[in-house]
Amino acid sequence: MKPVCFLLAAMLSLACMQSNSQKKPALLNSSNGQKIGGPCEGCEVIFNSPVPFSQLGWVDTLPDFNEKGPRLVISGTVFQSDGHTPARDVVLYVYHTDQTGKYTNRDNEEGYAGRHGYIKGWMRTNAKGQYRFFTLRPASYPGSTIPAHIHPIVKESGKNEYWIDEYQFEGDPFLSAAGKEKEERRGGSGIIRLREKDGILYGERNIYLGQNIPGYPTAKND
Repeated sequence: MKPVCFLLAAMLSLACMQSNSQKKPALLNSSNGQKIGGPCEGCEVIFNSPVPFSQLGWVDTLPDFNEKGPRLVISGTVFQSDGHTPARDVVLYVYHTDQTGKYTNRDNEEGYAGRHGYIKGWMRTNAKGQYRFFTLRPASYPGSTIPAHIHPIVKESGKNEYWIDEYQFEGDPFLSAAGKEKEERRGGSGIIRLREKDGILYGERNIYLGQNIPGYPTAKND
């Protein structure tokens, strides 16, 4: 029986090694050997992109855009940590609630991918650092006073993924002055002003890589 047990153990060990080799390694980027950005619960979902990062476009339409609700278009430019050089090939992953304020899982996804719901999208900035996505303005969580928001996660080449401040909207009844003061401004301010044209809401947010991101090399803080 020992040879059989040994063979079985060897097969299991090989399977584990193969499985682990497919996982995205944690990249250590800060001076103290820690991942930049600190804890990032669920950020690994950025790697669930339906197409390889290299094939992503700079524009994406999220699955809810043609459903009933206030249509929203958000655009912006991602800049390098110097604050003015456009950053190309940066992957941006966004997700948010539906019109009931819930992260509805329509695709039977498991783990954090399921918890993020079906309304999510991926983009890769173009040579000018630009990105744009089409979606519906999300609703606040049911029975809460938390402002409506969109979660963004970024991934730069050679650096681990990390979260930046949520997109929030000026004029939201739950976005108070005190709430604005609590904003960490990770990647720059996430509060945007919307304008309406032909029944569609438009907003703009520029992102500054490394700004107020813990452990970011040569990071500039406000």
